[in-house]
Amino acid sequence: MDKIIVQSLVVQHLGVDSWERDKKQPLSITLTLWTDVGVAGDHDLLSDSINYSTATKEVERFSETTKCRSIEAMACGIARFCLNKFPTAAKVCVRIEKPRALLHAACAGVEVTRDRSQIDALQRVAPRVLADLPRTATIAAALHGVASKHAGELARWNDTIFIRDLELSTIIGVHAWEREEKQRVIVNVTVHTPHPMEFLVDRVPTHYNYHTLVRAVTAHVEESKYLTVEAMSTALAKICANITKCPVTAKTEKPSAIMYAKSAGVEVSRGPSEGVQDIFFPLALRRRSEPGRIVGDAASSKGTASNEEHIAYIALGSNLGDRLANIESALKKLESGGQIKVLDTSFLYESAPMYLAEQPLFLNAACKVSTTLNPDQLLDVVKKIEKDLGRTPTTRNGPREIDLDILFFDSLEVEKENLTIPHPLISEREFVLRPLCDIAPQLRHPKLSRTCSKMLALLQHGPEGAPVASTVTRVTPVGKKFWPVGQRTYLMGILNVTPDSFSDGGKFNTVERAVEQAQRMIEYGVDVIDVGGQSTRPNADEVPEDEELSRVVPVIRALRSAGIDCPISVDTYRSGVAKAAIEAGADYVNDVTGGLYDSRMLGWVAGASKPVCLMHMRGTPKTMMQLNQYENNDVVGVVGKALEERVAEAMGAGVRRWNITIDPGVGFAKDSEQSVTILKGLRSLVKEDGPLRGFPLLVGPSRKGFVGKLTKKQDPEERVFGTAAACTAAIAGGADILRVHDVKEMRDVVLVADECFRNK
Repeated sequence: MDKIIVQSLVVQHLGVDSWERDKKQPLSITLTLWTDVGVAGDHDLLSDSINYSTATKEVERFSETTKCRSIEAMACGIARFCLNKFPTAAKVCVRIEKPRALLHAACAGVEVTRDRSQIDALQRVAPRVLADLPRTATIAAALHGVASKHAGELARWNDTIFIRDLELSTIIGVHAWEREEKQRVIVNVTVHTPHPMEFLVDRVPTHYNYHTLVRAVTAHVEESKYLTVEAMSTALAKICANITKCPVTAKTEKPSAIMYAKSAGVEVSRGPSEGVQDIFFPLALRRRSEPGRIVGDAASSKGTASNEEHIAYIALGSNLGDRLANIESALKKLESGGQIKVLDTSFLYESAPMYLAEQPLFLNAACKVSTTLNPDQLLDVVKKIEKDLGRTPTTRNGPREIDLDILFFDSLEVEKENLTIPHPLISEREFVLRPLCDIAPQLRHPKLSRTCSKMLALLQHGPEGAPVASTVTRVTPVGKKFWPVGQRTYLMGILNVTPDSFSDGGKFNTVERAVEQAQRMIEYGVDVIDVGGQSTRPNADEVPEDEELSRVVPVIRALRSAGIDCPISVDTYRSGVAKAAIEAGADYVNDVTGGLYDSRMLGWVAGASKPVCLMHMRGTPKTMMQLNQYENNDVVGVVGKALEERVAEAMGAGVRRWNITIDPGVGFAKDSEQSVTILKGLRSLVKEDGPLRGFPLLVGPSRKGFVGKLTKKQDPEERVFGTAAACTAAIAGGADILRVHDVKEMRDVVLVADECFRNK
């Protein structure tokens, strides 16, 4: 049969661009109409054919005025429209390409072919198929059951989803020189769907989302080191076939393979389950389970196996009463039944009310849990916790003692009257996305096929790309206060109640003098007072625990009796001293060993729900300066790794992420040069893509030996200016808290340095 062809018609369409923003963008449409042009050809009369100019205008109008959620829906719509508009057309093929869909590919697109018998069959069958979907455990299973269940009524389909010219870099080749450097490969993927795309009009499942396919292909190719293109093409076809549950054709080309050819390549076709278990899968591609869909009571989730572990993410919020205590209580109650274990918690955030403005600020967090409960049972637990903690029905989005929302449950999609998973408002709530990104930035929304970090990035920019002001502030709890993180530098004032500290030993070792010094520091603007009863200077002798207690506890009690409400930390590595100090009125534990000295420390801090500073040190004060040899002289890297381990152990013991501060331990098991190197490398310790990202950073350079060596000042009290310079360097490096002796002078340093380095 003859064909009328309109090639690469460019229209504007509102859709998702390569950065996953909703933007108006170009679509390229190629239209092929099968018709008989014999009469028009014999008589040279356009009236006896389909006028391609008319077809172009009609398709252009349809494309730019019809709102479609996907290009699959648009392609099917154009096909139906053309067969209705042009009665002499027997069949139509619509190919749509999105040239701005992907960052590293020429385009993504779809191609559908329809004849009149297929349109008639769809009108008969589609209502029954769509009615079946809600009662099916997974939408993929329903779609792939269409071909067999309705084989007698539906013709063979030839719809495809494709990714064209995806450019990636990898090690590939049989020759030694090819394996010295990554080279460019070009990948094309075509998915042959066994069912008509009309069934995808309402929504495109993750299985068929080209972003999902590109991420899978990219991760595999860039982590692989194949010898042959044959192996790579075969693996990619199998991977994509098992993601989509459809036959897939994968073509891989090497542009650098042959000197006088554009490229050389291999094209293979594979179906699902063809040996995919033999393929190396990068860790990023391994999934717990196939995305599922549960809709309505007929598809209740109550059938979930009770011994199977699931991963869920829960949002926590409170704006009435003791907000932090409410959140802590909710977490403890989650674990109290033995069927839920809290695996991780986010940092804390304060947010303005989003929907009902006239109410107090919210405190927000998120947690990751493992559970043997199914979604319905987990919902019952969180509702009971809300009730037990005093939440009563009030105005929608109004104030509440506690609010628990199930955000994700494995990769399930649940749509029921009382429960929707993923939570339907995740993508519009910064106060949910920021905590989620602390613990699961790469977690992918099974319905939107976007990671949490991508959703947050999109939320931070308006329709035209302009930045949107943040509505939440990350805070760290210290005593009864919540310190905004990153807005300014906080001062921890040193109050040594010892006879032998290196700088001020014996000055404040009576209760009266200690209280007077604390009051002076408060007058000068201190943010937290650090009380220490044992010297940790190099070569210091350890004192008995009873002696440390007798020094610390009376001072803390006296400070509280004097009406001092400033947060107090206790500088100790003994859990017994920490416990007694907290009972006496301290709020915070500053452990110079990071929990290594006393194995009970981290568990006790977790149980008490108190903040802790984990410092890096080796050995004891007596031995630490003999333990300053670092692998490859990489003191920053080694210290960073050690702090990662301390943080992981603390969180494993139950310490909340929001209660952890880290300290690289300037001067502890580090000589002068190494201490300076630490100051220079602070940024790399808490870099954005590192495991310590977001943890508040405490630095204590005050009057240290390296300052004396550089300034040639033997008397520690003469090192004020040198300390000021070190504090400035620390602030420039991202320090959040400075531990200092000279509060009055360092307050001025902080004010100026913050303006220079923080308030940009």
